[in-house]
Amino acid sequence: MGRKHDRVLSAILQEPVSGNIHWREVESLLHHLGATIEHPAGAKVRVTLNNIEGVLHYPHHSGVCGKHELRYLRDYLVSAGVSLSS
Repeated sequence: MGRKHDRVLSAILQEPVSGNIHWREVESLLHHLGATIEHPAGAKVRVTLNNIEGVLHYPHHSGVCGKHELRYLRDYLVSAGVSLSS
């Protein structure tokens, strides 16, 4: 994994949750990990990674993910088997 994706993944998995991660960085990381991303309607984004499906929410105004979205994303990535060592 490249340094950029490694940095984003570290920021997502750290505690306390960072509040300064842009959605475009998250989407790039998900693509790099092999996820498929669908935009069915509105601010919902359907992500499938390692046969685990999740629904994430795209940030509405600034493009920066809120802490609540990042906590949910972290839980989703862990359930899909993603860790810093992978």
